[in-house]
Amino acid sequence: MPFDHAITTQEQLRERYGDTPEIVLRKIVDRIDDGARGFIAASPFFVLATSSPTGTDASPRGGPPGFVAVLDEHRVAFGDLSGNRILDSFSNLVAEPQVGLLFTIPGVDETLRLNGRATLTTDPDVLAACAIDGRTPKVAVGIDVEQVYIHCAKAFRRSGLWDPSSWLDPADHPNAACILRDHMELEVDPQLIEDDLERGYAAAMWEPGG
Repeated sequence: MPFDHAITTQEQLRERYGDTPEIVLRKIVDRIDDGARGFIAASPFFVLATSSPTGTDASPRGGPPGFVAVLDEHRVAFGDLSGNRILDSFSNLVAEPQVGLLFTIPGVDETLRLNGRATLTTDPDVLAACAIDGRTPKVAVGIDVEQVYIHCAKAFRRSGLWDPSSWLDPADHPNAACILRDHMELEVDPQLIEDDLERGYAAAMWEPGG
């Protein structure tokens, strides 16, 4: 362990925090009920957590509200959209189907958590359900739902995420082009990288792909 005084057992963990209150456990359900369906339909963004024996990944996913299709009370699905083709999430899913999704709605402090088992599928019916503006994905991620629950607002309120008064001035924002230049050890003007990024966004924003 790279840190001292590590907690390495469930017993040690519960000694610190105690047992989970029964009322909290009751909020966890094993299906998409009406409230969860409504939250997913209104959400334009979620974070997908995947893992494999070689590592873990948390990947942002976005689209128009409702881009995650609720197929029935036990299944949801979303299509692939163009990305960097590293395919971290999809590669993990091939090795380990367990996933976690965290849905957000702009301006809403609560989030919706969904855990389950994922399948990469080319089922035509599922692909059609995940189409966006007539664009059918190459592959869809179908998820067999195991747990769904609303998550409290504390993290978003602590961060002030939706509060414009807490936002950095645009001049103080971290610059993705500069970060990429440094990561890749390139000796180029960051503006060239930024222009290339914008061209890529414009050309492939809604295209299917990994």
